[in-house]
Amino acid sequence: MFTVEQRAALRERVLRLAEEDDRVVAVRLADLRRGPTTYRVLLLPDALQLDLSMTPATAFRPAGPRFRLLFGATSPGDPEVPAPPVSLFLPTPAVAGDIFGWEVLYALHARACTERGRGFQAEHYVGAVRDHALALACLRHGLPAVQARRYDDLPAATLARFAGTHVDAVEPAALRAALAASVRALLREGVEAALPPADVVAERLAALP
Repeated sequence: MFTVEQRAALRERVLRLAEEDDRVVAVRLADLRRGPTTYRVLLLPDALQLDLSMTPATAFRPAGPRFRLLFGATSPGDPEVPAPPVSLFLPTPAVAGDIFGWEVLYALHARACTERGRGFQAEHYVGAVRDHALALACLRHGLPAVQARRYDDLPAATLARFAGTHVDAVEPAALRAALAASVRALLREGVEAALPPADVVAERLAALP
């Protein structure tokens, strides 16, 4: 896992690139839209996650009290009223690449929650990794990929890959074991679906259990 120092160094490097260079390369996981802003979630080495937000210049203004302008200018007008909190559990997208991206994001959250001693929250995210991997398998086999309706219709060999993905207890060891099994299933489905970032994601998730 990444360290606080790595996170701080990454922030400074990205800020320099934003001012000097328009070529920023990482593995795209998912896009989350909230009002006029799109948040692109990127995965870098050491399983470090970077959320990059993009807002049209005409709508770029403070959206809350923690906003701090580093360079450039904001659009004139009144500050926006903060929107309601966004849940990470959006309806499962029907696009394989989006499902895969969200799976990886949930895996990162599951690991962080486990290491912080937040067992029930970690169990929630481990389940999300497993369910999205099963949804990806459904898409690959031409089955509907929503609300777990066709999980039981997957081939036995595919379902066997998900052995050990259920959390037996909210203890760190049980959470890590279920997460490891879920991540293995996720990466296998990504490879089977021929998703371009699957191999790179596998390397960058090597720090996970």
